Formats: sequence, structure tokens, C-alpha cells
Amino acid sequence: MSCLYKIGLLALALTFAGPSASFAQQPGTTKYKCMIQMTNYMGEGAYIVVSLINGKGAYDKTLYVLGSNKKWYPDVKEWHKAFAKKRTDISAITGASVAGGDRSVTVLEIDNAKLNSDYKLRFESAVEDKPYYVKDLEIPLTTESLSAKNEGTGYIRYVRFSPN
Repeated sequence: MSCLYKIGLLALALTFAGPSASFAQQPGTTKYKCMIQMTNYMGEGAYIVVSLINGKGAYDKTLYVLGSNKKWYPDVKEWHKAFAKKRTDISAITGASVAGGDRSVTVLEIDNAKLNSDYKLRFESAVEDKPYYVKDLEIPLTTESLSAKNEGTGYIRYVRFSPN
């Protein structure tokens, strides 16, 4: 094989390997489709809050809220305590609550600098007159977790992500 041919193959391989490189290396944010599949519970629609949690276990940012009626936000207890202290406008990141057996697809925008570091995604869920799950699902914010099926422990059956 000629040297020029080998260099061409190497360049071609690097071209295709580039898009699979970690987004954590790139500045800015990346949007991910997030599909939440609910368990078949009976009752009202669940309020689910998706938060970015830092390495110390504190709330860093609210990424999405399923359930737009502010009257029920106190039912998502831990998030509401943190949210009330550092109130930010979440109107652009809210949607309808999701009922038992249903699924919801939303788009989460995640800072690339926080990917593959010491951050987690926390999914909290609450349903009227039913138990509250502070960690219905909590996963490390890694490229591996974002490409896997993640099982919930409460009202959430599982969550899947895909690049948007």
C-alpha cells in the first residue's frame, strides 16, 4: 500500500470518528430529546421536574417541568425548596403533566461543560394524594447514561435520550 493511500484512509477514518467525540470538549450546549415512559399507575397526572444536580448534591439548574399549574409545585418538595430560594422564570421550560401509562417527549438543553463531569440528572415525580419520589430517577450526566435506557423507581418506568 502506498503511503499516500494510507494517509487518505487515516483522514477518512478521522472524519467519521469526529462526530462521535464527546460533546464535553465542545463549548456551548447540546439539545437532547428526552422520552419519559410512565408506569401504569392510577390517579392524576404526574408532575415531573428534571434538574441538573452538581457534585455536592445541590440543585444547579431546572431543565424541564412537566406540569404547568404552579399550585402543585410544592408537591415536588425538594425541588420546590431549592426553586423558592433561587426563583427563576421557568415558563419556557414547562409542559403538561403526564398520566399513568403515557409518555412524554421533551427537549433538554445541556451545557457541554457539565457532561462527563461530576453532575447528575434528577427526575423527581409527584402525583396528587400519592407518594412523592425525590429520586424517581437519578443518573450521572455522562455520554454513556445519555445513550442508555434508564429505569425509574416510582411513576417513571424509564427514560431514553437521543441527540436532537
